[in-house]
Amino acid sequence: MHRFKDLEIWKLSRRFCSLIYVATECYPENEKFGLTNQLRRASVSIPSNIAEGASRKSNKDFLRFLEIAVGSCYELETQLLLSNDLGFLETKKLEELLFELNKIVQMTSKFMTTLKS
Repeated sequence: MHRFKDLEIWKLSRRFCSLIYVATECYPENEKFGLTNQLRRASVSIPSNIAEGASRKSNKDFLRFLEIAVGSCYELETQLLLSNDLGFLETKKLEELLFELNKIVQMTSKFMTTLKS
């Protein structure tokens, strides 16, 4: 069992979640139950799955939850690109968020490789 609060990927994804909440504050009101909600749910899913997976007894189970977290990262990337396409998110902000998101994906993938060995 891993202590999720000690994992850098959990800390980073938790901070990223806050960035998504701030970035979506200025989305149109009619997107409250659309992209705003989708982005926020996907961002919450990342640290949540890392935490839940860390509680599992086997690395195999933990890996499954990390895969779900990475899947949420790619879901988020798509939603951020759509937000930019629709004019809800400026390109500069998009690039900043994608940079942070990519760090989470890379670190999680590296951690998964470590768990497999």
